[in-house]
Amino acid sequence: MRWLELTGRAVVEFVVEKGDGSMFTPQSGGVPRKSATIQVVLDGYSAPLTTGNFAKLGCSDTQKTVTKLYVPVLERAIMRLGATVSVILVIIQLTSPVPLSGWDPSFLPPAQAVLYSPDTKVPRTGELALRKAIPANTNMKSIQNSLEELSYLLRIPQRKPYGTMESNVKKALKIAVDEKESILASLPADQKEKGSEIYTTLIEGKGGLQTLLGYIKDKDPDRVSIALASSLDSIAQLELLQAPGLSFLLPAQYANFPRLTGRAVVEFVVEKGDGSMFTPQSGGVPRKSATIQVVLDGYSAPLTTGNFAKLVVDGTYDGMKLKCTDQAILSDSGIDKSIGYSVPLEIMPSGQFEPLYKTALSIQDGELPVLPLSVYGAVAMAHDDVSEEYSSPNQFFFYLYDKSYSGLGGLSFDEGQFSVFGYTTIGRDILPQIKTGDVIRSAKLVEGQDNLALPAEKV
Repeated sequence: MRWLELTGRAVVEFVVEKGDGSMFTPQSGGVPRKSATIQVVLDGYSAPLTTGNFAKLGCSDTQKTVTKLYVPVLERAIMRLGATVSVILVIIQLTSPVPLSGWDPSFLPPAQAVLYSPDTKVPRTGELALRKAIPANTNMKSIQNSLEELSYLLRIPQRKPYGTMESNVKKALKIAVDEKESILASLPADQKEKGSEIYTTLIEGKGGLQTLLGYIKDKDPDRVSIALASSLDSIAQLELLQAPGLSFLLPAQYANFPRLTGRAVVEFVVEKGDGSMFTPQSGGVPRKSATIQVVLDGYSAPLTTGNFAKLVVDGTYDGMKLKCTDQAILSDSGIDKSIGYSVPLEIMPSGQFEPLYKTALSIQDGELPVLPLSVYGAVAMAHDDVSEEYSSPNQFFFYLYDKSYSGLGGLSFDEGQFSVFGYTTIGRDILPQIKTGDVIRSAKLVEGQDNLALPAEKV
């Protein structure tokens, strides 16, 4: 079967008339008219088949010129528009019904969207977000960035760019070998032996860089994926050993607040409030309770994680009820809110070295957080009741990311507005089974106690 293709840009012009005999009134002023013109630019560079089919619906001539579609054709085209609009780059311009003769759509540079779309390469899993948030040796970050790119390249359904993958791994391997001394020198003295073992595994291990390179040459995507995960895990382990704690000074007004100077793990045991069971997705026996583990990232949100970890240690969440919405699981907000201080909104912008306080990010201006909300199982603090410049003293939520509720680039409409401080790493399959009325039977700080710094006196 021969498919129609649009091999560049094209412009479709719709002439729309009011069905009730009324008039269109231009917003910029002018004489009301019975008809109005809408122009749509089709981008065949990015969607040749979709735009080719769409162009065919309106005319028999698919040349790259202005095409006029009148009402009968418009009605037929709109019926099929829903299936195509999400992949068509559009510019809608209300103009006069007089055709713009000689107008050249090629002035639009290729691959430049008219509506701003944020970087779609923000982390989409908690594990990836946590890896990218570690403040480690610059050489290790260069190695990590080269390998993280493979995750995106592997998603290409056909003709995977194995040449680019091979180049990325060779670059990472060269840095790892050439900068071995620098990488190992950045390890604390008591971690050098362990770090050396991890380094050797990264280079020569079963899932190391040399093995990964071999699988790429064999063009075996399944083994490439497995070896890539193993290499990235080794990199994360090395980076965590290198991480010096907080790489910035907290503002003076927060110096005596509880803070987390690294990573910690909180384990929740959740029970059904109605006596029903949790069913593991991977199979197994239904159980009355389920375990959820959350990794707290003090590198990016030291005050938020410090306050949360202290509340866990104090037993604040033991016995707390949960309530659910379409996009979140929230802890009960009806407990005593007095903790003696106000925790500010705390967000680390991508590319920055310290968090912003009491300031939300502007995603439309290109600001993105190191810890994105747009990840299923992200954990964040709710806003304070009085001011969104502060987080709630104790109410937190699990975010149930759903792409259908997202905007451009697949980012949540609330991205950059909340203090995200960790991610669910164990028990993500349990989250959709939690219902309003279920209970946190216990919450315990099972790792990272040494990273929790508490004030010597009550603030």
